[in-house]
Order: sequence, then structure tokens, then C-alpha cells
Amino acid sequence: MSVENLDLKRVGEDLPLLEGIRTARAIRRLRTDSVPRELIRKVCEAGTFAPSGGNRQPWRFIAVTDDIQRRWIGERYKEAFHHYIGPAIELAKSPVFPDEKRGMQKAAIYLADHLHEVPVHLFVAGYTRRGEVQNQALMPAVQNILLACRAVGLGASLTTIHRRFGEELDSRLGLPPNIPTCALIPIGWPQGKYGTPLRRSVDELLFWNKFELASEQKVHLKT
Repeated sequence: MSVENLDLKRVGEDLPLLEGIRTARAIRRLRTDSVPRELIRKVCEAGTFAPSGGNRQPWRFIAVTDDIQRRWIGERYKEAFHHYIGPAIELAKSPVFPDEKRGMQKAAIYLADHLHEVPVHLFVAGYTRRGEVQNQALMPAVQNILLACRAVGLGASLTTIHRRFGEELDSRLGLPPNIPTCALIPIGWPQGKYGTPLRRSVDELLFWNKFELASEQKVHLKT
């Protein structure tokens, strides 16, 4: 997408909501081109319209674009990610491992290996309440940001691997202990395209009035 041809105020305003929801797949292969601050502001503004108990709005957004900071984050993330995914890589060597999951794994590895090149590392942080992270408010804000990225043409995905070095990272970002990060959203222009991700039919997952264990067991037999 050519930034020069973008109307930064109007871009994303006309995408139908349900179409955006259905096609906002995780995009982990991102170009290195810079992203206008106006677009990052726009997607974060979408985050502020998430629900929160008592309208406390605990979220805070830290957009990291500095080269040195991104390189440090990328190095630490890569180390933490490869330690985390090691057992899954071994499982993927099996010939019966699903191709779809192998593809997702490769995309996640690509992101980890190239995170330092992603132009924007957007961290979602939030005030704790009674000593607990307010994920019930922060994660809806994250989802709003992901949908807004889809609407304006940016690629994005959600990861929490950074929490493995969270205290060190939060300190580096200037965050006090009562405003920890909960999510990292790498944002950039996508190398690939948006599309509808593979999902189970809602008819296998929706129950009326009472959960049916027998039906649930049939779903698991398919996976």
C-alpha cells in the first residue's frame, strides 16, 4: 500500500465491521517500511473504545519505533521465543503434524527472527487494580487495535512472549510496577494478504441452555 496515496483521516472508516472481524487474521510477515504516526494513533484510539469496568480505562499504549530499542527487544524476544517453541518444533517433524499448524509455526518463527525489523512494537500496558492485571479490559482493547489495523491496511498480531522478560522490559519502557505490559502487537505493512482464517463451525461450539459434553467430545475427536 502506498502511504502517499492514503487519506489518513478516512482510511479504514468504510470497512464493514463483520467483514473486518472475519478477515483480521494474524499477519506476522511484515515489511520494514515505516508506518505514519497518525495511523498508530488511529489504531490506538480504537483501543480506547474497549469496555472497562467503571469506565476506568486502565490501558496505556507504548509505541516503540526507536532502532536501538527495537533491536534490544528483538534480541530478547527471539531468545525467549525459541526457548518456548522448542518442543513444538520437535512435534512438527512428525509426518502427521497438520500442515496448517506447521505454517503458523513457521510464521511465528519468522516474526521472532525478524522482530527487530518490524517498524512498530506496540505494547499495551495497564494499571493494576487490587494488585491484579485488568486483562478483562486490556484484551478487548488489544482486539480493537487488531481490528483497526485490519481496517487501515496494517498487518498485526498478538503475542505475550515478551512477558518472559517482562519486568526488565517494563523498566526499560519506563513503566512502574503497577502498570505492567500485557501484550505486544508488532505492526507494519503486510507482506501477504488478509483473508478468512480456518475456523470450526459455530454450530459445533454454540450450546443452548446447557453445555453438552458428548457434543464437545465429538469436536475434540476431529482435532
